[in-house]
Amino acid sequence: MQITVLGAGAWGTALAIAFADAHPVILWARDAEQVRRLQTERENARYLPGHRFPPALTTMADVAAATRDADLVLIAAPLAGLRTTLEHLRDCGSEAPFLWVCKGLERGTGLLPHQVVREVLGRRLCGALTGPSFAEELARGLPTAVTIASTDADFALFCAGHLRRPRLRIYAGDDVIGAEVGGAVKNVMAIATGVCDGLGLGMNARAALLTRGLHEITRFGRALGGRPETFMGLSGMGDLILTCTGDLSRNRRVGLMLATGKPLDQITEQLGQVAEGVPAAREVQQRAAALGVRMPITDWVCTLLDGSVSPIEGVAALMERDIVFEDA
Repeated sequence: MQITVLGAGAWGTALAIAFADAHPVILWARDAEQVRRLQTERENARYLPGHRFPPALTTMADVAAATRDADLVLIAAPLAGLRTTLEHLRDCGSEAPFLWVCKGLERGTGLLPHQVVREVLGRRLCGALTGPSFAEELARGLPTAVTIASTDADFALFCAGHLRRPRLRIYAGDDVIGAEVGGAVKNVMAIATGVCDGLGLGMNARAALLTRGLHEITRFGRALGGRPETFMGLSGMGDLILTCTGDLSRNRRVGLMLATGKPLDQITEQLGQVAEGVPAAREVQQRAAALGVRMPITDWVCTLLDGSVSPIEGVAALMERDIVFEDA
């Protein structure tokens, strides 16, 4: 199966490396100079250093040429670049089925990725690849499990069967909304957990945040049409645990730095890569408000990101809210 990966960041590169072990893979990037370096150096020294490209992995800067013979396209652009990448696919006439791996809600519209896909391309054979996975660990060949969600269950099963590797287990599902909400909101919760750990609030507080965070994700996801059981799986609880506790998590690192009092612009510059929880927080907050869904942890994160309260003041406000039933 010929695979094309659109987007040569850390995650796109890791996926290309993993799948090139069994399939011919083209890794596409917009920047011709970046593509030349990738092809010459045979590694992505900027985003995923130390991981050599397999022989079956080639690079291209021409999206039409890269997708011309593709049996499957993986869109590995960050969410901010999803719409543009889909427009590239549309404009070059590609009819290949595809998966997207970005997580979040589109800034300015609040749309989930599948809704952006529908706006740009209409109905297509496609789905989301998501779940608890760090690019660095996947590239190293460490055991990883993810899920592919598509409204076409046969397509999800087909992709899972053909993409699985000895140390990459892939499950199939048909709850696209649930899978996307889990992947989007867990990034917001990771910022909250990073703040909690950065302030030294202890393991009790971390456990409370993870548990109530999952409740918040589920409440929001159900309001959008996701199924409750999805949030107990890899794209929900699994991704939440990894992103909130793993030191490779960019969103967790945002929270850790917020706890020290650093302003968001300085944090963003220091990271050098996108932390999807930052733009997602406000979009989740606004869409939840429109649905009448309470999201107290998300609200807290938004106040931290805009600098309207200090981290410790935000913790106090979160703890002093009115008492409610736990399942409310």
